Amino acid sequence: MAILIFFVAHWYLSLFAQTFFQHRYAAHGSFTMSKGWERFWFIFTFIMQGSSYLSTRTYALMHRMHHAFADTEKDPHSPKYHKNVFTMMWHTKKVYTSIYDEAFPIEERFKKNVPEWRSFDRFAHGWAPRLFWAALYTAYYVYFATSWWMFLLLPVHYMSGPVHGAIINWYAHKFGYKNFEMKNTADNLFHVDLLMLGESYHNNHHMRASNANFGVRWHEIDPVYGVIKLMNFAGIIKLKQPKPNPVETDF
Repeated sequence: MAILIFFVAHWYLSLFAQTFFQHRYAAHGSFTMSKGWERFWFIFTFIMQGSSYLSTRTYALMHRMHHAFADTEKDPHSPKYHKNVFTMMWHTKKVYTSIYDEAFPIEERFKKNVPEWRSFDRFAHGWAPRLFWAALYTAYYVYFATSWWMFLLLPVHYMSGPVHGAIINWYAHKFGYKNFEMKNTADNLFHVDLLMLGESYHNNHHMRASNANFGVRWHEIDPVYGVIKLMNFAGIIKLKQPKPNPVETDF
């Protein structure tokens, strides 16, 4: 039971950090927050993503490129140009690393209002913190695991960020249904998305990029949007009005 609780908690908390802070806030600016709260969420994201920590600045830049160049050769992760999910994610890693190292040419339009904390990124992105988190996960399993098969879950802990990314960037561009017809392959992977906290409403999101609510139809429950509304009510963030005619490149 301890292993199951830890696995589920890590899955959802790391995913929440990605979708709330890095995706809806940093990449799309769906809401605003104070600099103090922004620093809090940087730290929260580091703790929750652990060994698979992603630079928020790099994530935002790469994701904006994905929207602008969806399913073209400039897309950092399109299934159209890769044989399988592993080769696509390896290509994504190379693009991500190049952007992080500032070796990738980024158009100025993608840099607008991207949150940065370079000194924290240099620390959190290093190998020492990654190894620390990996060792911590392993120690927890050594202490609490009651069967050998439980250790097969450890790679998901080690690479939670890439695992979440692979599910959406590969499968949500290959399977599912569409609410909107667009010039890309983005689909809504699940009819009710509790597994990916609304991230799998990918077709909706590509159509309404600046909207903090990824759901459109009555059954498309977006759990994170409920949390966002509560934070807005509490004054932690301030929701922005979505643009009236949002498009794929709307950041």
